[in-house]
Amino acid sequence: MAGAIEAEGDPDFMTSLARGLAVLRCFAEQQRPMTIAQASRLTGLSRPAVRRCLHTLVRLGYAAQDETNYVLRPKTLALGYAYLSSSSLALKAQPLLDELRDELHESCSLGVIEEDEVYYVARAEVSRIMSVALRVGSRLPLYNTSMGRVLLASLPRAEQEAYLARTELRAVTPHTQTDPASLLAIFSTVRDQGYAIVDEELEPGLRSVAVPVTGRAGLVAALNIGTQAARVPLADLYMRCLPALRRVARDLGSMGL
Repeated sequence: MAGAIEAEGDPDFMTSLARGLAVLRCFAEQQRPMTIAQASRLTGLSRPAVRRCLHTLVRLGYAAQDETNYVLRPKTLALGYAYLSSSSLALKAQPLLDELRDELHESCSLGVIEEDEVYYVARAEVSRIMSVALRVGSRLPLYNTSMGRVLLASLPRAEQEAYLARTELRAVTPHTQTDPASLLAIFSTVRDQGYAIVDEELEPGLRSVAVPVTGRAGLVAALNIGTQAARVPLADLYMRCLPALRRVARDLGSMGL
């Protein structure tokens, strides 16, 4: 993370602000209280720099200290909600996702590509126990998720190759595809067919289907439905979920995005 914190040669770049934001992101990634040493390891910043960042966050009311641990305070919610309240994409998508969830009784999400990951910007979920806890603000890899593959499929091949070259392609399940040549072929297929299905490549027992959401300037997001493999057969994704996804994607794309 440290490489993204410095910007040599840019006189307008505020390094102190970048460091503070990097420390804030640690809490989102770890989802638990953190010590200075842990935040230092995750950000690549020195312990004194992390200590100053956390001290400032505490003084401003964004964090609290409990002995050696630091936790975020509710005030940080305003940072995330500032995006949600100003993003026309998230605002327009949420009612449609809620209706889709109620129609199919499956969780559905809207994601965009950011920093080589899928960022969840809207989500409607059903109450089921799943080992992957997803919410607005969650981030997942691009190469082994249905939304990620839809988003990657929209990029020129040179950008796909560059992404694969700089990304650690880990086999997180026995089904995860990690061969760059095979992934490039998958991206081409996804682009041609207009959807991506991922079957237990992110985590055992989870499968999903995603479609692109296209606005006036081209692809703006990916829309998906995630299911449990033991409960929903693959045929159901094709026959029941995919048509509904495509309908909602068209409706969302027609809203002047």
